[in-house]
Amino acid sequence: MDILALIIDYHKDNDRQGPGSEEATIKALGYIPCLNEKTQILDIGCGTGEQTITLAKNTKAQITAVDMLPQFLEKLRQKAIENGLAGRIETKEMLMDRLTFDENSFDVIWSEGAVYNIGFEKGLCLWRKYLKENGYIALSEITWLTDTRPEEIERYWVDQYPEINTIDNKLSVIRKCGYDPVGYFALDDNCWTDNYYKPLMDKAEAFLKMHNNADEVRELIEEHRTESVMYDRFKEYYSYVFYIAKK
Repeated sequence: MDILALIIDYHKDNDRQGPGSEEATIKALGYIPCLNEKTQILDIGCGTGEQTITLAKNTKAQITAVDMLPQFLEKLRQKAIENGLAGRIETKEMLMDRLTFDENSFDVIWSEGAVYNIGFEKGLCLWRKYLKENGYIALSEITWLTDTRPEEIERYWVDQYPEINTIDNKLSVIRKCGYDPVGYFALDDNCWTDNYYKPLMDKAEAFLKMHNNADEVRELIEEHRTESVMYDRFKEYYSYVFYIAKK
């Protein structure tokens, strides 16, 4: 059984493919001045585009939304039509480390919970050339909230994503890659529980039954369940943190 196809199938009907909220997107947007109908926003790793719709509803900008999965982009196109926003949202199937845009094309680069696919530092460095001078980047990244944490959760997340680090160290990476940080904040608990884990867990049994209780499906669900339990136990030590910075 194709694991990627299973993952896509498990996530594609959810509003979000990672922790986040409308409120968090709007809060991050508030750090970026002078957005108008001429503003060009690039949303990288947009998924099914819940944050893309929020960006379009709360600005007059033109938005280009990029993802590698056509199934997710189709969901976004449907949302854009339903919300009367199709004229301001363009979707493109593209890998985030192989973008084909002209340099200095965008006023804002946005990416929620997606840069981990290629790594925080690599993403910041690769994407910088697509930003206009004095343009802004806003992205959320898994981050330690404390300088020390229990060994169990440290091992778990370092194994999942070796680039996980503290806020201070993430800010240092941002500066190293040629940006000036202008703000940051940690995502609230509901971004993880209500908006991400709960929809996945609510559909788990039906999804398993739909796939005839296949071992691969059971393993996929258990991986998500384990991550959810780890968050519930150790959420004081880590979260996604939204970073906003200027080129």
